[in-house]
Amino acid sequence: MLKIFFSSFLKTFMYMLVRPVWLLLLISVSLMSLVYINGTITNLPVAIVDQDHSATSRSLIRSLNTSSKIEVLTYENSLQAYDDINNRKLFAVFTIPRDFEKNILNGQEVTIPAYGDASSRLANGLIQVDIRGIYQQILTDFNTRIMRTNGFSDKQIDIILSPIKGQTQPLYNAGISFAAITFPGLLVMLLQHSFLIASTRTNITLHSLPQGKPPFIAIFGALCGLIPIWLFLSIVLFGLWPWVLGYRQLANILEILIMTFPLLLAVLGLSKLLTECLRRSEMIYLTLAFLTTPVFYLSGTIWPLDAMPLWVQFVSKMLPSTWATNMIAGVNQMGLSLSDNWFNIFMILMLGVIYGSLGYFIAALRTGKVRRFFKKAKMSPNTSKRLSK
Repeated sequence: MLKIFFSSFLKTFMYMLVRPVWLLLLISVSLMSLVYINGTITNLPVAIVDQDHSATSRSLIRSLNTSSKIEVLTYENSLQAYDDINNRKLFAVFTIPRDFEKNILNGQEVTIPAYGDASSRLANGLIQVDIRGIYQQILTDFNTRIMRTNGFSDKQIDIILSPIKGQTQPLYNAGISFAAITFPGLLVMLLQHSFLIASTRTNITLHSLPQGKPPFIAIFGALCGLIPIWLFLSIVLFGLWPWVLGYRQLANILEILIMTFPLLLAVLGLSKLLTECLRRSEMIYLTLAFLTTPVFYLSGTIWPLDAMPLWVQFVSKMLPSTWATNMIAGVNQMGLSLSDNWFNIFMILMLGVIYGSLGYFIAALRTGKVRRFFKKAKMSPNTSKRLSK
């Protein structure tokens, strides 16, 4: 038995080394993640039309220039700025109205007309946050100056303007950018998807050999021969590549392997189910290719699981990648230990057992083993009666 297992294991492993098509996964990850190589969005072109030309308006423009996310371009004409934003040369246009400083000093309401390109939600949101923060800072400075002129002490001013002191506890620090937040889900999805295709194709190929289906131990050994390749890929994806891009990286190599191994075992169970459902190699690429993006969105990386409909949450929790993303993000980014993720590991392995059992049950239905089992169980009481007589 062990000889057959290791023979199939080495045969598959050496075949994957001689024909390293799996390296395409690294190329795919490189192409997708290099768009985030700067770490964060910077130098978004924003037009400022200053109609007030006051010290306050110039101070506002200088404050905007200090932001790394915004590159301020001064326009004299609002119409020209609107033409440029329609031509996708700008992300937003802000017009500082006349009497801007005068109205602020008199305590009157001030409105800054803004015209933004909402087609880029991330860039638009970052610009809005910076503008609001800078405008609020200007108002605070003016209120501080007025109150100090009227005899308020610095302590009184601080209590009036900031009666509540907020304190942020960094329970979750995803890293330096939005890319670092989406990175674990993207990598887990790619790892699961590529291993699922490889294991399902191996399964189908072994089941359709001209000399007949090999014994179970040979099939199991061939599938296990894929695991070392994908464990190596997990080290590159979850250890080396985030370090190259400058993302937060807390898990060591041993922790990465411990987290990835249950995921690969679960995918082996899922591949057994898909093997019995698809039955032909070409069906792998006609079906699994359409599941990559849905699996990524269902992982909870971009949209919280609790905000999804209940039936969508159920589908999401039936995917091993959802639990793996939660585990890897927790250890690699939040600094959690593996002992905090035993439930995630348990759920991943349980899903693998469920999918593998369903696959073997479907195979038994197809070969008639289930029917023969129930037929034998039905006949056994009569047989025992005859024997007793």
